[in-house]
Amino acid sequence: MIIGYGSMVLRIPASGSLKAKRSVLNQLIKRAQNEFNVSIAQVGMLDDHQFARIGFAMTGNEKRFVEGKVDHLLRFIEDLNVADVIDAKVEMMAVSDFPEAAAWGKGKYDEF
Repeated sequence: MIIGYGSMVLRIPASGSLKAKRSVLNQLIKRAQNEFNVSIAQVGMLDDHQFARIGFAMTGNEKRFVEGKVDHLLRFIEDLNVADVIDAKVEMMAVSDFPEAAAWGKGKYDEF
């Protein structure tokens, strides 16, 4: 399993209050979730009305697929033109089978 995750700092120039910022971010987050089936949320800069830090994560079976989806997500957010992407950090992590997962598959009578 491949996990692609990261964060981005956004500047929202049209935002004059925290309420306006929240409105823009809610629309941006909902559109990203609908388009990419991604886990995404505001994770920082909560009290600044013009800046926000967004965190996201997505999974897949192939690294190339997940990298492509993450790149597409970043371009999608830039192309919405509601916020400027100031900074973006992305990481990929490969997770092999968990050791305890083998024990889950054992049934009551598999020991015999």
